[in-house]
Amino acid sequence: MSPVTPAKPDKSTERPIEPWRRRLIRSLLYGRNVDRAAKARARVGLAMLAFASVYALIGGRLVMFAIGADAHGARRAAAQEVVATARPDIVDRNGAILATDVKASSLFGEPRRIIDKDEAIELLTATIPDLDEAEVRERLKTRKGFVWLKREVTPAQQQAVHKLGIPGIGFLRENKRVYPTGNEVAHLIGLVNIDNQGIAGLEKWLDNQGLADLHRAGFATDRLQKPIELAVDLRVEHALRDELLKAKDKFHAKAASGIVSNVKTGEIVAMVSLPDFDPNNPKEAHDPDRINRLTTGVYEMGSTFKAFTLAMGLDSGKINLNSMWDARGNLHYGKFTIHDSHPLGRFINTKEVFTYSSNIGAARIALNQGVEAHKAFLAKLGQTTRLRTELPESAAPLLPRRWSELNTVTAAFGQGLSVAPLQAVMGINALVNGGYLIPPTFLKRSESEAAALAKRVIKTETSDKMRYLMRLNAEIGTAKTADVKGYYVGGKTGTSEKVINGRYAKKRVLNSFTAILPCDDPKYHVLVMLDEPQALPETHGFITSGWNAVPTGGKVIERIAPLLGVEPRFDLPPADRLILAASRTTQ
Repeated sequence: MSPVTPAKPDKSTERPIEPWRRRLIRSLLYGRNVDRAAKARARVGLAMLAFASVYALIGGRLVMFAIGADAHGARRAAAQEVVATARPDIVDRNGAILATDVKASSLFGEPRRIIDKDEAIELLTATIPDLDEAEVRERLKTRKGFVWLKREVTPAQQQAVHKLGIPGIGFLRENKRVYPTGNEVAHLIGLVNIDNQGIAGLEKWLDNQGLADLHRAGFATDRLQKPIELAVDLRVEHALRDELLKAKDKFHAKAASGIVSNVKTGEIVAMVSLPDFDPNNPKEAHDPDRINRLTTGVYEMGSTFKAFTLAMGLDSGKINLNSMWDARGNLHYGKFTIHDSHPLGRFINTKEVFTYSSNIGAARIALNQGVEAHKAFLAKLGQTTRLRTELPESAAPLLPRRWSELNTVTAAFGQGLSVAPLQAVMGINALVNGGYLIPPTFLKRSESEAAALAKRVIKTETSDKMRYLMRLNAEIGTAKTADVKGYYVGGKTGTSEKVINGRYAKKRVLNSFTAILPCDDPKYHVLVMLDEPQALPETHGFITSGWNAVPTGGKVIERIAPLLGVEPRFDLPPADRLILAASRTTQ
């Protein structure tokens, strides 16, 4: 048997020999005996992990930017809450809106985010021409995170700035105070500054009541805060203002003012001081001629002060309505001479002192009481100290440094003593409402609430006599032109010469007329004042109160009495039968 010869390998199926370089690289990359399919899956997983990491990083950055933007917004919102937080509406006694908030856009910048500040300033000032370039540059050149550039921009300006697309420039919606009634209740409501903070009137009172503290704490964010209800009646306010404007123009007066007060509650139903201002245009409020003359001005009230003098005498029991007073000639006191505008040249009784507005008679009544009694009585009626109300603006009365007999003589008929008109209104109210001094208020107040605050200052019978005297003055005295039929009006006139360069000027007077209605059961008190009215042909050259303030008061009463719900009554008996007779029956 022959030996077996081994078969030769098939060269067609042999694997080609791999170059040594490739074998080295493969060995380094994959190692020996590695499953390349598993390695491919690992590579795919690694790539997916890498992409996932990149996307996670991008997402994280986006979240950080979002959180950062919210932080900026939160800081801006926090600043916003401090300077322009919502304020409650202010409404009149019937719910008519006197002050409210609306939303307005304001332009802000974030200097740290603005890339090219010079370009931004150029674009902004070109788009909003009323922007002050120097001021904008100063604010944007800082490193602050937030600055205001312009408050309360128009929608058109906002749209134009949006189109510029400047990074770091944006808008915030903030509260803006608006006054729908304009000038109507300007001095009463007051106004706010650009940051919605009260700076005058009841707006300032609101902040002083704690609203400002709530703003700073960030709690006054609810737009639906409870409205503040005032005692003022917008309809009465409009009628009073309209008649005062007409009188101011007709008599070429320097100023005109008036008050309507509820004598039983102390509520101020209307208050007007002309010239006034539009609180929507704050610049007008800084004009010194536009002050509230009824609370921040103090004046010699003239013969209206005789009501206090006669009430003092009657309440003391030392005199009565029929007491006689020597008015046959002038009253000489030292180097001063007291005279009457319309001298009667005879003895006159207490009723005639009031009806004919006798300076001599009033002076003798005051001297009869004595200096200390006179001072004490005026103090009791709140005429010698500053009157405090919700309105922050108030003035202290001007009193004699040393109160002598001469001061008592002149103060008896309204000279030498200056008070705020609202102060005088409070005192007159006490003389006619049964004898109770009630602090005035601009907020709604019920009669029961007023009774809790009231302080008796004169006897009921003294109040009855004062109402009688005021009605008698409208029947036969200086207030006849204000006797509107059906409303049983009573009143007292006052003409005081103004002090110019230390001397009384006869041709420059402050006229006043104080009226109550109806006199048998007073509900309302109307005060009308005209500053430096001029003589007209129809006044026959006279400038005293009876020729201008009194007819103006009559027109005011004619318009407001129906609005106040005072029903007219005709054919009523004269004052001695309706008022005095009823008073005697009651007593």
